[in-house]
Amino acid sequence: MIRIAGINIPDNKRIEVALTYVFGIGLSTSQKILEELSIDGNTRTKDVSLEDANRLREVIEKKFRVESERKYMVRGKIKRLKEIGCYRGSRHAKGLPSRGQEQRRILVLYEATLVRLWVVVARNQLTRHKI
Repeated sequence: MIRIAGINIPDNKRIEVALTYVFGIGLSTSQKILEELSIDGNTRTKDVSLEDANRLREVIEKKFRVESERKYMVRGKIKRLKEIGCYRGSRHAKGLPSRGQEQRRILVLYEATLVRLWVVVARNQLTRHKI
């Protein structure tokens, strides 16, 4: 089993698909990496040689931001949007879609969540006063 960036790559899948299990690597990126290293994308992960696996690991860890580093970067961008107070930041803060998706059903769920939250808070306040 190949381990790249702290993720175990599945053995039974084609190597170009298996690389997508690493956060930050999609199908097109995995195809570019395999083309650069001249590894056939249709080979199964279990059939990849140890040398090729080491070369894959080195290239991915040196050239790409993956896993926790990538997640930290995305989190920082969302935090910046919230701090500057733009529309997308406010949508992220409210947990609503920020790219123009349909809102009819989503707003109903959002309001239901707020009502549920309000009920829980009200119950907690009532139980505190009874003590």
